[in-house]
Amino acid sequence: MVQEDLEGFIVKRFTRGRPGDDEIIRSNIEAMNLGREQAASSGFNVGTLPEPHRPEWAQVMIKGNDALSLGAMAAGLDVYIGYPISPATTILVYMERNLVQDGKFAYQASSELEAINSVIGAGFTGKKAMTATSGPGFSLMSEGIGMAWMTEIPVVIVDVQRGGPATGLPTKSEQSDLFAALNPAHGDAIMPILAPGTVEECFYAAITAINWSERYQGPVVLLSEMGLAERAQNIPKPDLSKVVPETRRVYQGNNGYKRYDGFELSPMPLPGTPGSYVANASEHDAIGDTTHLPERHVQMTERRFSKLELLKDGTYESDNAEQEIMVMPWGSSKGPVQEAYNQLKEQGLPIGWFYTMYLHPLPPKLLEELRQKELVIVPELNYQGQFASILRSLGVKAEAITQYTGLPFKVRDLVSKITERVEARREKVVTV
Repeated sequence: MVQEDLEGFIVKRFTRGRPGDDEIIRSNIEAMNLGREQAASSGFNVGTLPEPHRPEWAQVMIKGNDALSLGAMAAGLDVYIGYPISPATTILVYMERNLVQDGKFAYQASSELEAINSVIGAGFTGKKAMTATSGPGFSLMSEGIGMAWMTEIPVVIVDVQRGGPATGLPTKSEQSDLFAALNPAHGDAIMPILAPGTVEECFYAAITAINWSERYQGPVVLLSEMGLAERAQNIPKPDLSKVVPETRRVYQGNNGYKRYDGFELSPMPLPGTPGSYVANASEHDAIGDTTHLPERHVQMTERRFSKLELLKDGTYESDNAEQEIMVMPWGSSKGPVQEAYNQLKEQGLPIGWFYTMYLHPLPPKLLEELRQKELVIVPELNYQGQFASILRSLGVKAEAITQYTGLPFKVRDLVSKITERVEARREKVVTV
């Protein structure tokens, strides 16, 4: 960029029609020139950057939290209620500014408890509802999430992960809430989980989260991270004509309807219409009345879990899938792991690639392929190797590469560590 371009930017930026604009412009140009002189005399050279090439597709520059918010709105979000907490606050701010059409509602609650219970109430009335928080707030929402599971009410909970536990590292990034997100409530309950790995995926993950919650009538957790929330990058401009919002099945019959009858999904009555029912957080019978009968608890438990079968439409990426050793990141680790994988592939290391943002339930075909591999290496930003542990519980030979500095992976470190794992596995096979 030439000097004239930079000076022109400064003039345009600070010409605001206010007293003192000229002095601010002169000071900024002088400061820029002094910096230029100092750089020229230092002997430091950054080299020549290649010419930029405009892609063939239309693009937008956007942050992860904004892309997530837009995705939810594209899916038909009606109600957003949240409480400020880093690094999820900007979702609340975005919704307050933009979820303003007729029939839409955005509100700052007084606590995470109010937020989760309010969006459950909105979901009960037939609205598409969402809240967002981070680890500490997600912990406070635990009982409410269990109530949404128990009462079969659609709602989306976004957890923008940061370092933890407790206050932890509010301005750093980790992937350490996966265990909590999968089983946030006491008792037999397990959540559908989406975890985008790029800013672009934040948009589409929000759409799927809304659709999933409506489809199976229950809570869905969207796991984002600090590393995605504030990252701004150019992404292909989403084609809204290809977005297909889903809406829950609504009961259209007469009174006498049994909302919780059977073992599978049933249409959901709306308040004030035929078939009205009590959404009871206690164990309940077919019409929502509290019961402690063993046979009813068996029926309702199996009903709640069986609905997860409706969510097995996730997709996944694969490359060199014929290899016996695969690398499979999740969330924001996708970028550095993919770059490391590409380098290792060029070097001839016998390794393949899997990736999905659909963490639970996993795409059935992906799980089938994973179970056939000799080793699945999972780089993730936590101490416990949480996703690798979950994969092992599903019959996958998974090992984690962990980092818990609050910072993203460095590609060179991944190249070294993945190579070590692959060579160690090959030596073990030769020894055996």
